[in-house]
Amino acid sequence: MMKNRCRSCASGALSVDVIMRSRYNVRQDTEREKVIALAGNPNVGKTTVFNSLTGLRQHTGNWPGKTVTQAQGRFLHRNQPFLLVDLPGTYSLLAHSADEQVARDFICFGRPDATIVVIDATCLARNLNLALQVMEITGKVVLCVNLIDEAECKGIRIDLDTLSQKLGVPVIGTAARSGRGLFELKEVLYGVAMGQIEPAPPPVKYDEEVQSAVDQLLPRLGPLLQGLPHLNPRWVAMRLLDGDDPFLDSLTECDCAFEMAAKGEMALCAQ
Repeated sequence: MMKNRCRSCASGALSVDVIMRSRYNVRQDTEREKVIALAGNPNVGKTTVFNSLTGLRQHTGNWPGKTVTQAQGRFLHRNQPFLLVDLPGTYSLLAHSADEQVARDFICFGRPDATIVVIDATCLARNLNLALQVMEITGKVVLCVNLIDEAECKGIRIDLDTLSQKLGVPVIGTAARSGRGLFELKEVLYGVAMGQIEPAPPPVKYDEEVQSAVDQLLPRLGPLLQGLPHLNPRWVAMRLLDGDDPFLDSLTECDCAFEMAAKGEMALCAQ
């Protein structure tokens, strides 16, 4: 039995999801609340999307052990509560900076129920690099093509349906400053987070030598990934083959935390 539990713990035993998310200072009001990661390049209007969805129901702090600012906000859709976690703006998830490591680690180990990737409609090709990296990690992705109004002013037209078919994930066009497309974004996000929509990004094709090395690693990854069912084992194998030591450190730390959480040896609040 846990003693001296805080208000958010008082309803009963904590789920593994709640405990793992608490490592990133993400505290759900209730376990029913869906946690959504918000990712994107700098200067794509991600903050505007965040503010438009959450309004004044938000607060800021720092990511644990980092000087990187963390913002969280809440909104309700179809009577379902959502907690939106605004990740640092990054161009990549290869973790060459603190911002990139924070973004990657939360998508990988924070167990978000879905991830919104915001991209700029006026420079789609450049922004898709990050989106494709996120989709290689997890399929539970919604692509938000923001600044669609600016693209139209420049004579750029984007076939959102075809883009969705090619990528295997829902794609919504928005102009967050005016609120255009945000209802549709929330509708699709609700479907993905609740399991009613199942995105299916096509797997990345590697050359024969790389694929052979990945296949040899996959059977050994099972024990490490038991607490991360949303994480693509092929992507993890590629990071290990690439000698990504910071990722391996984060993975090992997360695996230890998962084992403790699964055994009920962790509480949400440090006393």
